[in-house]
Amino acid sequence: MLTVAVQDAPVVLLAEDDEGHAILVQQILRDAGLGNRIHHFADGQAILDYLFRRGPAAQREANQSYVLLLDIRMPKVNGIEVLRQIKSSPELQKLPVIMLTTTDDPREVARCHELGCSVYIQKPVDYDKFSEAIRRLGLFILLLVVPPMTGDQ
Repeated sequence: MLTVAVQDAPVVLLAEDDEGHAILVQQILRDAGLGNRIHHFADGQAILDYLFRRGPAAQREANQSYVLLLDIRMPKVNGIEVLRQIKSSPELQKLPVIMLTTTDDPREVARCHELGCSVYIQKPVDYDKFSEAIRRLGLFILLLVVPPMTGDQ
C-alpha cells in the first residue's frame, strides 16, 4: 500500500497586488481560525519566482504543501498567465489554485477553468459579503488535504 506523507497545514500563498485587499484577506482568514502560514506576493512574477525557485528571493520548500489564492489583475505577469505556467509544469500542476478576483467576465472564468484552476471565487464588492466569502474560504482551506511538493524544479 502506497502512502503519501501530507503536511497538516498547507502554506497559503496569496498573490494579490492590492495591499489593502491582501491585509484584509489575511486578517479575515486569521479571524476564521486559519493558523496556516500565509505568504503574500504583490505581483505575478514574484509568485512564479517563488514557485519555480528562481532568483534571490525566498523560494518554496520541498516536501511542503501549498494552496494558491490568485488574483487575475496583477502587474508584471497576470494571474491567467501565472495559472497557465503552474498547470503546464509537471512539478506544480497539482497545486490547488483558487482564483480570488473581482473579475466576473464569463470568458475569463471559462479560461481559468480550462487552464485548471481548482475554484473560481468572485470577490464581492460589499465589505460584509467580502468578509463572509473570505471567512468561508478559510473554513474550506482548513479542510483541504494537499500533497506536498517535491523535487528540485
